[in-house]
Formats: sequence, structure tokens, C-alpha cells
Amino acid sequence: MQNKVAANLISIPIADNKSIPMIAVEGGDFMMGGDRYDEENPIHAVTLAPFEIGQYPVTQAIWEWVMQENPSFFKGASHPVEQVSWNDTQVFLKKLNALPDIKRLNEQQGRQFCLPTEAQWEYAARGGKYSLSFPYAGSHELKEVGWFWENSHEATKPVGLKLPNELGLYDMSGNVREWCADYWHNDYENAPRDGSAWTVGGNDTHRVVRGGAWGSVDDFCRVSDRLARYTDDWDDSIGFRLARY
Repeated sequence: MQNKVAANLISIPIADNKSIPMIAVEGGDFMMGGDRYDEENPIHAVTLAPFEIGQYPVTQAIWEWVMQENPSFFKGASHPVEQVSWNDTQVFLKKLNALPDIKRLNEQQGRQFCLPTEAQWEYAARGGKYSLSFPYAGSHELKEVGWFWENSHEATKPVGLKLPNELGLYDMSGNVREWCADYWHNDYENAPRDGSAWTVGGNDTHRVVRGGAWGSVDDFCRVSDRLARYTDDWDDSIGFRLARY
């Protein structure tokens, strides 16, 4: 797996000695959803185009460099940034994409930094085309891959300390919940089948968060679990992960 991860790892420099590690995810088909709760149904086929996703949640070091402030409760440069609302992430993305080197790269490649769509997030958490069908992102045992209520000591941890999933992605089960681009819908009835952000119908005052957090029980750290939060909600269990597409 290490050779595959190395081949798909992209380091995007944003400043001297600072870069954002992204994983290039090959497109493919997968079955999205689960059978545990109504909001995970119906399980449905989705076909995604290739995209890039952050190897780690956005850290406080990256957030602070872009925003010149740090809202996090659990301070630490290598800890995930938290206490950020969905609206806050949009301000961050606008500033990040406006950086001269990033703007130039975006124009050359026809991509930009965004939040992942819910389908992209779940496909990546499941391991993409290399998925071994784990209930958590990279394992049948949550303790191997995630920080949650049982092992977190009620705090976030530096990113990348647990095992990665099949794509080389870290912390997708536990540590902090992660904002996605989509409006909240109570289930997947009529959800897009192409992996795009679902921004038709639903509740546009809420967005989706995925992945569970340091205080979550096991069930809420599953790769298919989903939750709604107001766009201006923030607390010390919510962060985010970047995507490019």
C-alpha cells in the first residue's frame, strides 16, 4: 500500500516550508449509504470522477497561516483546526484559492480547493477502488484508526497518529467531524449518482458533517454515518478536510 500511496500523494506548496498533502483519488463506482439508520438509506450506486482530497484534516498551522488567527479550543499546530463553522470554511477557501501561487495552479489545472462533496468524502473514507469494506476508515477496529470517546481523553489529537485507510488517508473516523459541501437531506432518495454536491432541495440552512469526533461513540464514526449541522454552528468537535476538483 505504501507504494500506491506514494504514487498518489501530491504535495501542494502554499508558502516556504508549508504545503498541503493531498491524495489523488481514482474515480470509480461504489455503493453509498448504509442500513443502520433512515438517513443512510437508500443504499445507491454512485460513479465518481477523479478528485483530490486532503491526506489529513486541515491543521491549525495551515488555518493560522491563511487566516492569521486560530479559533481552536484544543491548541496545537498539528492538531486539526476546530470551532469552525461551514461559513468559516468558505472564508478560508476564498482566501486560500486567492493566494497567487494557488490561483496560478488552479488556472493551470482547472481545479480549486473546495469542501469534498458527501459522496467524495464517503468514497474516500471507504478506500475508493481499493476498499476492503471496513466499517471504519481503514479497519474493523476503530481503535486502530480513530480517536473517539474511548481513547481520546476528551480532546483532539495531532493528525496522522493512527493507521491510514486503504488510500493513505488519516483521521476519517474520529478526531473531528468534517464539513461537506452538500445541503442536508433526510435520506438519499433522488440523490445525485455522479458524486456531485447535492444542493437541490433539502435544507440549505444545514450542511452535512461526516466522520465522528473525539467524543463520539463507535457508531457515529462509521464511514456511512451522517449528521446535519447549521451552517453557522461551530464547536470543538468540528473541523474539515480539503478537496480539489
